[in-house]
Amino acid sequence: MNTIPTDLHRSADRESLRAFLEACRDEAVEDNHYKVVSITLATGYLDSLAVLSAIYEPTAWHFYAEHPQRGESIAGAEAVVLGEWHGNDRFAEMKKFADEVLEHTIAIGDLDAAFSGPHFFCSFGFQPEVDGDDPFPAATLFLPQWQVASSGQQYTAIANCLIEESSDLDAIVSRIWAAREKFAAFSYDEQPGDAVLEIQQRREVGPENGYQALVARAIDEIDKGTFEKIVVARASDLQFSGPCQPLATLHKLKRRFGNCFIFSFQNESGDSFIGATPERLLQVRGDMLQTEAIAGSVRRGKSPMEDAALAKELLNSDKDLREHQFVIDSICRRLSQGGLTVEPAGPPRLLDLVNVRHLHTPLQAKLPQGAHILDYAAHLHPTPAVGGIPRESTMEAIHQWEPFSRSLYTGLIGWFNSRGEGEFAVNLRSAWINGNRARIYAGAGIVAGSDPEKEYQETEMKMQALLDALADSSSTLT
Repeated sequence: MNTIPTDLHRSADRESLRAFLEACRDEAVEDNHYKVVSITLATGYLDSLAVLSAIYEPTAWHFYAEHPQRGESIAGAEAVVLGEWHGNDRFAEMKKFADEVLEHTIAIGDLDAAFSGPHFFCSFGFQPEVDGDDPFPAATLFLPQWQVASSGQQYTAIANCLIEESSDLDAIVSRIWAAREKFAAFSYDEQPGDAVLEIQQRREVGPENGYQALVARAIDEIDKGTFEKIVVARASDLQFSGPCQPLATLHKLKRRFGNCFIFSFQNESGDSFIGATPERLLQVRGDMLQTEAIAGSVRRGKSPMEDAALAKELLNSDKDLREHQFVIDSICRRLSQGGLTVEPAGPPRLLDLVNVRHLHTPLQAKLPQGAHILDYAAHLHPTPAVGGIPRESTMEAIHQWEPFSRSLYTGLIGWFNSRGEGEFAVNLRSAWINGNRARIYAGAGIVAGSDPEKEYQETEMKMQALLDALADSSSTLT
């Protein structure tokens, strides 16, 4: 990538910008290859979700991820370049595609700002192949036309454009200049209030009591020694009184689950995959990789005494501690295959959410020079927290047993930049939305000692967070 730290975007006029883009077009003609121009502007306060709401189009690609407690957010809309892949090599093929795009990218502007330069937004399905009616491919990547981000008190806006021999430079200049003026002093005009939706119908995907039967089948296979652990999921289809509003739902999730990753990934067909997940698969910043093990759960208590008693029970639960250790051991083993030495940060601790507690152990590793986040994402996905042990046989069983395709549920959503840094979250507590329909998902880790009815109640508790956010909680069907 060719980087040009410059204040062209800040101090020059439209004619200077056009002259710069014309030189980029000349270079594209000479190389016989398009050029991507990425312009970064450090700005005043920007709220990524509010900006996305202001430019939202129901049939345009968009990405949004925010961790409110950490004070980081990033969002982008409309695709400048787009790639889709299937199969076991999808991580490597995505990396190759992104490297080629970056080879022909020119980045200018405030390149020392947080989240500066081009960022690729991507999603991965749980399985390397998807069914024909899945709304999302097994792997998708796009470079957005518009991007906004925040980290602490730093805010950036980025415009990306594709320059080819036939490009209309005047139209591109007008679009970039208008965006520059808008993002430099963004106005949060009052929007109409959100309509209150009612859930008119809720239908379990699969047979009645099918989930309990599925858990019993998993326990039987564990007792036979087929698996050590397997995660089985269920899904509910919802019908609403009107069109769902994905971004309004995200706002509710953001306010309620400040210590989770709030996320959205939308395609051109208007399919949105949204959620609030507590689990980060991995983060790469500089020469450090951060990941975590999250497995083992208990509900929150209705009183301080009950809440504390349940927390103590979780910390001393043989079943939950074994499930948690499976995940830690798997992460360490898989990253060691990539040449990394992983260090757990002490014994399991509690991760407190509004409606549930989990056992949680952070892990980290120092990276070699030239490391790329996609290399390690390929090693880690799927972890035993969403798949099982052994990986291959549990993946096959999940595909055969569950009466639906998981699609992006328990897959990944995230971003990476030109330096191979980035972050991926695991798509838990999530919903697929299109129009007045939605499908919500939840799963539970099954090990020796699991109980089918308790596992069903755990998944119902996890689903409730999405039910409350998708519709007025007083109208929720149960």
